[in-house]
Amino acid sequence: MQNFVNAYSWVNIHYLLEGLWITIEVSVASIVFSYILGAILGLIRYIKIKYVSAFVGFVIDLIRNLPLLLIIFFTYFGLPNIGVRLNPIWSSILALSIFESAMLAEIIRSGIGAVDSGQMEGARANGLTYWQAMWHVVLPQAQKKMIPTIVSQFISLIKDTSLATIIVLPDLMYHAQIIYGQNSNYILPMFLALAVMYFVVCYLLSILSHYLERRLA
Repeated sequence: MQNFVNAYSWVNIHYLLEGLWITIEVSVASIVFSYILGAILGLIRYIKIKYVSAFVGFVIDLIRNLPLLLIIFFTYFGLPNIGVRLNPIWSSILALSIFESAMLAEIIRSGIGAVDSGQMEGARANGLTYWQAMWHVVLPQAQKKMIPTIVSQFISLIKDTSLATIIVLPDLMYHAQIIYGQNSNYILPMFLALAVMYFVVCYLLSILSHYLERRLA
């Protein structure tokens, strides 16, 4: 019990919260970038532009079948070989955005495809252009169907930030490792603290998902 009391000193808790803040910053930036890129790629896949959609589909399938850790290594260790040097935070954001955008692209493509084709036909019959119908009619309905899956993917993204510890991203996991590296008696308390903090962040995102589902129902 004394190990837990000592492990949860204010100095250690404050240090963990600093790491949690980095985790949240990286997660939010990756969520924004991956959603924007994923939406663009998903639309390109759905509308089937000759050659372009096939190429985009190949790239998406390639990224989805690569380990995220390999992409993280590439952005941090590989890009400097072609003159692009990023710090651990931006390397992590880039890697997570690339990986998650490929996942989201397929979710968005499937979500749009799940909307009844009559919705597009009806909108076009009422004088809307293809893109007006897509933006005002099809996408809002598709978005409602996609919310649970997209949020689940974002929750996975938050947990995947811990992989970037391998490139010394100063996130929650890395800060916990620093603490229990100084005292091995703190290993179990730190793992428990990590579990609680990751759970709280991910659970809050789940609550937001349920709220959005009810609002859009």
